[in-house]
Amino acid sequence: MKNLFLQYPKCGTCRKAKKWLQDNNIEFIDRDITIDNPTKDELKIWYEKSGLELKKFFNTSGVLYKEMGLKDKIKDMSEDEMLELLSTNGKLVKRPIVVNDNMILVGFKEENYEKLK
Repeated sequence: MKNLFLQYPKCGTCRKAKKWLQDNNIEFIDRDITIDNPTKDELKIWYEKSGLELKKFFNTSGVLYKEMGLKDKIKDMSEDEMLELLSTNGKLVKRPIVVNDNMILVGFKEENYEKLK
């Protein structure tokens, strides 16, 4: 089973996650989230499959998130509006994300990545 690994090469957390995957011989397809941004449809599928709140898919520590004042705005946005916004720019999306047939992992916590073994 292939894992899709969405990451931003300049992100330290993404680099840590990638190293963990490589060190543990986990096969993955590498996708730069800033070049090949997730589509609205992909995000909707992943969000529904993840069991997480949609706002967990936002990169709340990102410059763009802060510049756009999204902290206050997303409270009043519909699911559709949030998905549409996330699909416009990979830097708005929390990363890394690992997608496979069984799970969606958002962010990097080693104990969660253990489930990939």
